[in-house]
Amino acid sequence: MVRLLRDAPDLDAASGVPVWTVGDVGAHLAAVYLAYTSVASDDGAMDRDGLLPPGDVPFAERIAALNALSTGLVTGEERARLGDLLAERGETFLRVTEGLAPDTPLAAPWYGQDLPLTLATVTGLMLSETLVHGLDIARGAGRPWSIGPDEARLVLGQSMPTMMVAALDKEEARGVRIAFDLVVKGGPRLAIVVDEGTMTVTRDAPSRAYDCRLTVAPTAFLLVSFRRMPVWQAIARGRMRAGGRRPWLAPRLGRLVATP
Repeated sequence: MVRLLRDAPDLDAASGVPVWTVGDVGAHLAAVYLAYTSVASDDGAMDRDGLLPPGDVPFAERIAALNALSTGLVTGEERARLGDLLAERGETFLRVTEGLAPDTPLAAPWYGQDLPLTLATVTGLMLSETLVHGLDIARGAGRPWSIGPDEARLVLGQSMPTMMVAALDKEEARGVRIAFDLVVKGGPRLAIVVDEGTMTVTRDAPSRAYDCRLTVAPTAFLLVSFRRMPVWQAIARGRMRAGGRRPWLAPRLGRLVATP
């Protein structure tokens, strides 16, 4: 990622995010790295009163507002050296979290006060931001970018169980009762159960009856989840397939989980 930003020929070029330039995506990442370092070190780097939307704002709207705000937090000289800035902030995160247990509880107030996060979840979130936004920058900069299956599996196993629950569209889930068996090739395996407006996501859950089984390649599912690849393309390439008693329910999962 650092090399990608250093080599980007034009930070003002359009990126893979329609409303952001390459520089905007880099600035957003730098803000993300700072924010997660802040929650791990509890140094108060985020102005919780001035920057955070009210707690009653729906999850997708809350994150969209913060995403829009993040691009303006890195300006001037810092924006001109985004690659170096990202390297420095990434190293700071690793230094601050060195020696902490993966299950160390952390609080990220921009997700809401009741979302249980751990260091493992936060690290997975930082990795997901880096992988996905690296693709956005590469598309704008005309540079190659690959997301390996092992890295995608880390994101799906470390952060996806927590964040899917947080991003549940409660209106879409009202009155719904569905159990999905999400089988990621090479692991992990997630049991996703929606029951009358609530969701639980359990990694490597005991056997049970499922309505729909989704077997997915890790990189393709990561890109589909973040709307970087259309579902039809993943299916056509053999990277996603549905089975089980009610395979036609597979598209419902994408509608149940809100994406900013």
